[in-house]
Amino acid sequence: MYEALLGILVDDLHLTQERVRPEAGPEEAGLDSLALVELSMLLKSRLQIEISDDELLRIGTIADISRLMEQRSAA
Repeated sequence: MYEALLGILVDDLHLTQERVRPEAGPEEAGLDSLALVELSMLLKSRLQIEISDDELLRIGTIADISRLMEQRSAA
């Protein structure tokens, strides 16, 4: 699931792969609030995973987003 997230962050949201590390927080990776809204929509349309932008705003790291994606896709 991390690879799918990485692909969206780099290819669609145009973040640099060097900044997108599992331990990086969203801001450190380059995700502002608008990018988090866009990420939420991309996760739903591409992977059928629903994670609200509010949830993404409260998340700690990129790895946490990946774990939440795994949990939601299994549900």
